[in-house]
Amino acid sequence: MANRDFLTLLDCSSEELDDIVERARELKTQRQDRSLHQSLSGRTLAMVFQQNSTRTRMGFEAGMSQLGGHAVFLSPDDTQLGRGEPISDTARVLSEMVDAVVIRTPSHEDLVTFAEAASVPVINAMTSRFHPCQLLADVQTYTELRGPIAGRAVAFVGDGYNMCHSYINAARQWGFQLKIACPEGYEPDPEILASCNNAVLVGSAREAVDQADLVVTDVWSSMGHDKEEQAGRMTRFAPYQVNEDLLDQASPEVVFLHCLPAHRGEEVSETLLDDPRSAVWQEAGNRLHTQKALLEFLLT
Repeated sequence: MANRDFLTLLDCSSEELDDIVERARELKTQRQDRSLHQSLSGRTLAMVFQQNSTRTRMGFEAGMSQLGGHAVFLSPDDTQLGRGEPISDTARVLSEMVDAVVIRTPSHEDLVTFAEAASVPVINAMTSRFHPCQLLADVQTYTELRGPIAGRAVAFVGDGYNMCHSYINAARQWGFQLKIACPEGYEPDPEILASCNNAVLVGSAREAVDQADLVVTDVWSSMGHDKEEQAGRMTRFAPYQVNEDLLDQASPEVVFLHCLPAHRGEEVSETLLDDPRSAVWQEAGNRLHTQKALLEFLLT
């Protein structure tokens, strides 16, 4: 059987994604019950992270341990990548030693090159183009709180960057209606947007959020952005802050999500993360369970 990679949500069918989310819910229950499930006993995961991480790294490291496996974290300073070894050579070497590789790198092209050279499953832990692991946790969280996300109205407010791209792919795979509000010049990739019939750009944050069942945002300046343009971004993005007043325009049963870390007072108001409509802490915790389910899917 050929190896499966998880570079974007489109690497799985809609049915497979549903299975991963459902398995994540089972694994969450098992953890709450303190029952052991050693499905990855004897397996080793290499984690190649060229950028900082909290939730993604902890989800994979703790997840491998809880499933009976082992994770090895590698920063650029820990590998020969930091001394110029071609990424495809690193992929071939690691494939001889581990069962799967998780990689976080600014360049999506580097991720694809790595996966093409590797002979074990490769997982996208975030690039400048996509962050698919986050969407698994987001869908799990919404499903736990409100039921299936198919057919729901979802609003993405902010930067048309990697999280926005992954929400567009998620709209394709799970069948929800997506409205996107971005400042001019910060829209998602036109080709990615055009690939989804149920995603549309709208003119304002208020228009996107109107009667939405789920509202999502992300930081205004992400890893990989030029720090010199950050001040300009603060001005351009100010009308796109998600706050309590904006959320009041959504459905009474709205759920608010943010992949974190959040910059309180910027893309969200100081208090929104603690609003009863916010599920960001549940969402963060679900990174553990969806990533465990993803590992099982790819390795067993």
